[in-house]
This record gives sequence, structure tokens and C-alpha cells, in this order.
Amino acid sequence: MTASAALQQRDKQDKLIVAVSSRALFDLEKEHGLFETKGVSAYRKFQIAHMNEPLKPGVAFPFISRLLKLNEIFPEKSPVRVVVLSRNSPETGQRFFNSCRYYKLPITTGAFTSGQSTFPFLQAFNACLFLSANRQSVIQANACGLPAGLVLPSRFKDTEQDAGLRIAFDFDGVIADDEAERKFQTEGIQAFQRQETDKRLQPLKAGPLQTLFSKLSEIQKLDAEKGKNDPYYLPALRIAIVTSRGAPSEQRLITTLKSFGMYAAELFLMDGLPKDRVLEVLKPHIFFDDQLRHLTSESVPSVLVPFGINSVTLD
Repeated sequence: MTASAALQQRDKQDKLIVAVSSRALFDLEKEHGLFETKGVSAYRKFQIAHMNEPLKPGVAFPFISRLLKLNEIFPEKSPVRVVVLSRNSPETGQRFFNSCRYYKLPITTGAFTSGQSTFPFLQAFNACLFLSANRQSVIQANACGLPAGLVLPSRFKDTEQDAGLRIAFDFDGVIADDEAERKFQTEGIQAFQRQETDKRLQPLKAGPLQTLFSKLSEIQKLDAEKGKNDPYYLPALRIAIVTSRGAPSEQRLITTLKSFGMYAAELFLMDGLPKDRVLEVLKPHIFFDDQLRHLTSESVPSVLVPFGINSVTLD
């Protein structure tokens, strides 16, 4: 391997790569409804006729647009790449790239499969997350052990005056695996508490979004370094964990995060209380959870990550 090829391979491994479908990034519900009711020909004609009409932002737009801005904040690293995985044909997909140019989104990589499944290409692009509005794609990706999430309808209104990027994660079944969740669901809260106390120094295994979380943590370290001498520095990236856990089960959570190399996440221990009020104060630009019952606030852009014992939520 040449030095140049080795450098390219290292950059590919180091970058945070997120894959997104066109319908997750942009609001294509009208066009999707046309496809379902009148077929591919009507959809194709509509898309071509409106090729130069920018699409409206979709649920994943606030997250993706702010994620890409991290490359402007850390130009020496350019730590992020976003790729599109779309079932559109290259011809009808032209509207996607025209919309990206309109919103100044530097997305230049992706696949347009003319109706074929897109999730198999996740590994080809080395993506640590696939955001999709297609239920079946998420089910199939999850069944293959790939990190995919279903974007849910949202009334979130983004504003340019709101600086920075805020990301919130559930813990069990999202960052960590579902060992503890299985114990809780099969044997109850007391068995869960006993297990987590007994194993407080034993990390849980990685969950579907552990790689995403770790790469975001590396960017957060860059952010902390950038603002270390400025007491008024506003972080470009805030990472929060909003979990149903409470004390004393937080001990195993902390042990697990340390084993993953986690850095300075904000932690909200809800101890079974609803998460929506905290999320509405936190106002994340995206929130990942593995249970639909925790994703009740339409004012928060939310993603369902069906995994392990909770994967049945999309069946």
C-alpha cells in the first residue's frame, strides 16, 4: 500500500460518516404519497418537472446541516462526511443535489439505486449511522446488525440564531447493548437493580450507535481544546444521555462509558420518569431511543433505533 493510499484509508476510518436517505433529509412526503398512489411514472414526471424547486427541510435536516458545519469549525480535521443513500434514480435524484446546493450542504457522495435496497451499501461507505424514513430499510438493516434508525414526524423549528449542535442519546439498546434491558423486561426492576449493582465495574457491550457516540466524543475533545483558554467559549457540540436509569444503576453506565472512551457527556437520570420534559428543555437537534414510548414529543427531532429485545417495535 502506498503512503497516499494508507493516508486515505486512515482518513476513512477516522471520519464520522453518516448516511441519510433523501426522505429523511428533506420533506418528500407529498412526493412519496404521489409515488404510492399513482406510481413511479407520475413520481418521476413530478420530480423532473420540479427539479429546480428546492425541497423543504426534513426531520434530519437540523442534525445533518449542523453536523456538516463542524468541518468549518475544525477545518484542519474536517471530521465529518455525509453520504446519501437514496432509492431514487440518478435522474430524479438530481432534485436532491440541487436542494443541497440551495442550502449550501456539502454533500457530494452517495448512491442512487432506482428502487433497489440501499442499506447494503452502509458498510461500503463505512457509515456509523443510517437515517431513513423507510420502515422496511430500517428493519432490514437492523436485522443485519447495521446501525440504522427511523426518523419520526416532527414539528421542530430550527433557527440560525440557535448556535451549536445538540445530540441526545438513550443509553441501553442505543449506546450499550440490551443486556440490562432484557433483565428488566424479563425479570423486573429488582432483578435489574441487583444485576447492575453486582456488575457495576463490568462494562456492557457496545450497542448499535456506540461507534457514532465515540466519534462524536472525539470531536467534542477537539471542541474542548479549541475553547480551553476562553471562559466564554460556547461549545460547538453538546452530547447528552437521557436514560430511564436512576441510582445506583448509574455506576455501570459510567463504567461502560469510560470503557468506550466517552468524554464529558451531559447525563440525565430519569429513574423511570418521562423523558419528554427534559428533552423539551434540552432541545436537541436529534434524539435517539430504542423505544417508541419514549419518543412522544413531536417538538424534538427523534429517531427510533430498534435493537435487540426492542427490535419488535417495528415488526
